[in-house]
Amino acid sequence: VLSFIIFICYIASLAASFMMAPLLEFLLALFLFFAYASKLNEKFKGVHWPLADFLRCVTAAIIYFAISIAAVSKYGDGASKAAGVFGFAATIVFAIDFYITFNDLVTFLKQGSSDSPEGHKTE
Repeated sequence: VLSFIIFICYIASLAASFMMAPLLEFLLALFLFFAYASKLNEKFKGVHWPLADFLRCVTAAIIYFAISIAAVSKYGDGASKAAGVFGFAATIVFAIDFYITFNDLVTFLKQGSSDSPEGHKTE
């Protein structure tokens, strides 16, 4: 939702050239939401879903931080400032999601390594 709000703010601002990043992030988040909701992660085991979510969070946090700095410092209209402020909020949200997803990714990777002989020795 925050990505969609940022996208709308960039459309209404002078910084319309930044609108593609929130749109792509919104579509990626929507895809992963529907993938988890429709249990695609259980059907397609070849795709590392936690890793895909982790990479989405990391890139989103970096991109939102960069375009928010540019929008706030370079453009003076209210919509650009609002998009920048929402972008900084999105950076914080994605950083928190990055931390949570990182813990899920570590758990997912430890699950895969429990098949090794060392994992059986500790059990």
